[in-house]
Amino acid sequence: MQKIALVADSTCDLNKEEIKKNNVHILPLKIVYKDREYTDRVDITPQEVYDNMKNEVPTTSLPSMEEIDRLFLKLKEEGYTHLIAVTISTGLSGTNNSLRLVSKKHPEMTYEIFDSKALSLGAGAIVMECGKMIEEGKDFEYIVKQMPMLREKIKVFYVLDTLKYLMKGGRIGKVSGSIGQLLNLKPIISIDNEGIYYTYTKVRGRKKSINKLHEIMKETLEGKGGKAWVLHGGAKEEAMDLYEKVKTIPNVIMEGLSDISPVAGVHTGPGLIGITIMKK
Repeated sequence: MQKIALVADSTCDLNKEEIKKNNVHILPLKIVYKDREYTDRVDITPQEVYDNMKNEVPTTSLPSMEEIDRLFLKLKEEGYTHLIAVTISTGLSGTNNSLRLVSKKHPEMTYEIFDSKALSLGAGAIVMECGKMIEEGKDFEYIVKQMPMLREKIKVFYVLDTLKYLMKGGRIGKVSGSIGQLLNLKPIISIDNEGIYYTYTKVRGRKKSINKLHEIMKETLEGKGGKAWVLHGGAKEEAMDLYEKVKTIPNVIMEGLSDISPVAGVHTGPGLIGITIMKK
């Protein structure tokens, strides 16, 4: 009999109910200040990160090898024979590689360490679909075969108030920076097939950029249908407005409105509005 453990890192942005329902084991990343360290989504909120940015912009770090190893040992003690881990894109973080390194110390378990090539609910949507398949009794081999096809159905788009935090954290990827900011051009950012940020399109001004997210959702899902999520980083009111608009698109199943993890907030700064789309 297979007993399959489902693992994700804290940037997947699943809420407590979704984590519990899908029995997800979360590996939290860290937020690091000069004199202290916090655990993502455990002892610090995104708003606390934003509020302190005028004093200090922190850095982030991966779960330690020891933490990952402890999780593997715990899962083995609980009788798990197989493990599926879904991580933030390898183009944005070394979390996936750390899991791969630790997994080699535990050859008695069967693993799939899967690169979501996304972040936030782009990864979280894959986790939830895997949780559903485990609950339905699908075997490890079947689930692993479905995961690349799930990833192909999912797209993430977002807009930021400023690009300075992405540039400061070295996460700018293929997104063009400072000149556009002077002209008030807002890039709609997505993630390419390599799992790296790129500019999907550019719009002038904040309001038009958020309206463009609505257009993208409509163009992608109208008629075909699918699931959708709205996310924000310190921009709840604007996110709620977008959520209400998106709800009116035919054949769209709205799965949630939530904030991004504190770790992601470090790199985006306040003012993020994002959408995750999962086509039927």
